[in-house]
Amino acid sequence: MAIENKEQKPTKEEFIFKSKLPDIYIPKHLPLHSYCFENLSEFGSRPCLINAPTGDIFTYHDVDLKARRVASGLNKLGVQQGDVIMILLPNTPEYVFSFLGASFLGAMTTAANPFFTAAEIAKQAKASNSKLIITQASYYEKVKDLDLKLVFIDSPPNGYLHFSEIADSDENEMPEVKINPDDVVALPYSSGTTGLPKGVMLTHKGLVTSIAQQVDGENPNLYYHCEDVILCVLPLFHIYSLNSVLLCGLRAKAAILLMPKFDIHALLPLVNKYRITIMPVVPPIVLAIAKSPDLEKHDLSSIRVLKSGGAPLGKELEDSVRAKFPKAKLGQGYGMTEAGPVLTMCLSFAKEPLDVKSGACGTVVRNAEMKIVDPETDTSLPRNQPGEICIRGDQIMKGYLNDPEATERTIDKEGWLHTGDIGYIDEDDELFIVDRLKELIKYKGFQVAPAELEALILSHPKISDVAVVPMKDEAAGEVPVAFVVRSNGCTDTTEDEIKQFVSKQVVFYKRINRVFFIDAIPKSPSGKILRKDLRAKLAAGVTN
Repeated sequence: MAIENKEQKPTKEEFIFKSKLPDIYIPKHLPLHSYCFENLSEFGSRPCLINAPTGDIFTYHDVDLKARRVASGLNKLGVQQGDVIMILLPNTPEYVFSFLGASFLGAMTTAANPFFTAAEIAKQAKASNSKLIITQASYYEKVKDLDLKLVFIDSPPNGYLHFSEIADSDENEMPEVKINPDDVVALPYSSGTTGLPKGVMLTHKGLVTSIAQQVDGENPNLYYHCEDVILCVLPLFHIYSLNSVLLCGLRAKAAILLMPKFDIHALLPLVNKYRITIMPVVPPIVLAIAKSPDLEKHDLSSIRVLKSGGAPLGKELEDSVRAKFPKAKLGQGYGMTEAGPVLTMCLSFAKEPLDVKSGACGTVVRNAEMKIVDPETDTSLPRNQPGEICIRGDQIMKGYLNDPEATERTIDKEGWLHTGDIGYIDEDDELFIVDRLKELIKYKGFQVAPAELEALILSHPKISDVAVVPMKDEAAGEVPVAFVVRSNGCTDTTEDEIKQFVSKQVVFYKRINRVFFIDAIPKSPSGKILRKDLRAKLAAGVTN
């Protein structure tokens, strides 16, 4: 019988949450490319990539071979194991070949948003110590002054290389490399919870773990299967698309339809033409689908999963889309670049689906732990109490590149990654996001969550988009104000109409103080509202 130590100090109770599904075996020893192309001989002839603009189809054998040749070609240009290449491209087959080629070589890939300015691209290239950029001719003016090797996937300017010169190299001349599971393979940039963008070091082991958490295990092909056609319209330079669309699709042996940019009028015919089954989206795309008058003109019956991530999706908008796709599973995942990126996933997508609630972001992924922490006391909280969401597992980042201080602020000594997001876990293990820790509006000490008000205002039939931010107020400290985009043709929508619509449904301190009409809400590629841009408008007195 155990003897109680009377002098032992009582320990704080820890509330740690795990997946509803059991842990699984994950082959964390494999390099990322080996894991994605495991058992290639069994599925090599299956379609892998479909290039929507051209209709070109590449099989799994094609993609594997092309990536090996790119690896050899990169090496001939001086790229070695541990070096960094930058990809500055929309969603194209060359993007995929380049990322996988760098992986085969033991190199790292950092990807930049093609809409970045020349200065922003230069800053990331310098911070990541990139050796080479793979891009297209339309971005030449943005990269021409960089002291880097440039490779173009289309007509290169005079004196520059065409992508074919590396993609047609002899794969047998690629050097042998020994890749450690802790070696970095992807280097996306993220601001994290605060501050300037930082290089997020994602390892082979981390990405293999994250992908396995989504598509491997005893419940095989948890979210995707080999008969699926997955839409890849979200930009591959964002980790959500790279991980949960491309890499998960490769592991599941699915066909991946590459679409360079989102256009609802172009997308709907593609659904029917290629019988798309999986549509990973972000809230702005969900909103476009919900508001589109053309849905009934197209056969969209092939869609079995609409998976939203990148930013919280309000219950009202989720219910609206669900009504238009009654046979499809609609749910949310929740991720953060530093977390590898997926923290939770909707289990209605599973082979043996579980019931889920509207507005929930799913349950924590397998082989990981989650806790909700009081931001003031750092103690873990039980169910239904909001606090900062923390995650622990092999999928999280190795750290920030050349920034140990920021790493220590994000990952504590016990290995918990602090997300800076506020949420709670309910009695059914489902996670609900309240808002960003730094975005909560404080009205005389009361907390007002912008996401809650945004979801409410979006339910107004004359509103197509909205963002809520704090405005300084002498009496209250901060009050919520709304930047609103009217629906087409609804020019008569007034400020008072919206304010009254909200005030009837919320407690006094959540009422909208001012409404500013705007042409478009500024958002990141992943769909997150750029609130800092709107706060800057308020500070400058510019509200339209």
